[in-house]
Amino acid sequence: MQAVHFGAGNIGRGFIGAVLSDAGYQVTFVDVNDEVISALKERGRYTVRIASAVDESFDVQGVTGLNSRDEQEQVIRAIANAQIITTAVGPNILPHIAPLIAKGLGQRDGHTPVNIIACENAIRATSTLKGHVVEYLSEGERRTLEGTVGFLDAAVDRIVPNVQQKDALAVTVEPFFEWVVEDRALVGDDVELGEAILVPDLDSYIDRKLFTVNTGHAVAAYAGFHAGKERILDALQVEAIEANVRAALHETAQVLVKDYGFEKEAHMQYVERIIERFKNPFLEDTVARVGRGPIRKLGSDDRLVKPARVLAEKGEVPHQLIASICQALFFRAEGDAESEELEQLVQQYGAYEAFLQVSGLDGEHPLAALVRERLEQEK
Repeated sequence: MQAVHFGAGNIGRGFIGAVLSDAGYQVTFVDVNDEVISALKERGRYTVRIASAVDESFDVQGVTGLNSRDEQEQVIRAIANAQIITTAVGPNILPHIAPLIAKGLGQRDGHTPVNIIACENAIRATSTLKGHVVEYLSEGERRTLEGTVGFLDAAVDRIVPNVQQKDALAVTVEPFFEWVVEDRALVGDDVELGEAILVPDLDSYIDRKLFTVNTGHAVAAYAGFHAGKERILDALQVEAIEANVRAALHETAQVLVKDYGFEKEAHMQYVERIIERFKNPFLEDTVARVGRGPIRKLGSDDRLVKPARVLAEKGEVPHQLIASICQALFFRAEGDAESEELEQLVQQYGAYEAFLQVSGLDGEHPLAALVRERLEQEK
């Protein structure tokens, strides 16, 4: 079985590629990083280390690499022959890889099924990718591929920090991982996805992960930044910051339990497990990495604003989520274009107007009033 995976970074190698290899696929990584691609071609394997008290690692074998900039024809052929195509490139890169994926799909025979899964830290990223890919397919190609190409939305969860390694292919991951795939668009009878969890409807899992893992991580990062902490671990060693994270996740739990039907006790156990994951002393995750991209993370349907606005619309005041939103407005990370852009917006229009711009909320929304009140209190 053949798999093509776009993105040979830490998530690609340490999570998705490793799961696919374990499921029996020969995995071709596609990237523009010459060093990593050359090493994949030369060795055909790499090592993944588990960040835990037990010194544990495993080898991922049967892999190779292609450079999407210099070896496009080879990438197209690989796509034409693959049973699975996955991505972990970052949501902003999906439009750029769509033309290449479309060319590969256009060379398929129209009979052999292939499933495409965008494993990105974004809501229904595969649907987004599908929209871009379809733009590059002719009407004839769309008809030929109808029923044999499945675009499956997914939610992925694994902390893969940027640990400095001498080996270009070595990667460190946390022990926990979850890959949930919505199977209603699945094509083919014998699709193997290894340890991925197949579900008929992804929405509740998307928001459970978004409102717990992503929200908690963001709260820790933005509080940690303002406390002058370098690592998430350092931030959570501050009692007040851990309390802030727990408070935010108790607020998001109200939405998940009432609106999605998660059982309260089981969900609160999940919350505590997530907090313990953040406190893993063997993970070198930084505040800068987790907090980067604050404009996207302050979007109306993202980790802080979405649960806060749902609660505000019900007449409730999510104090901790609002506090974290205000902290995010003043987050800065060197080399992060979004935090630089946000800084300019705040300087030009003020924090409240900048919030309205990046969140897309109307000034009449109840959450907008609560954020404005909090910002005025902090002046």
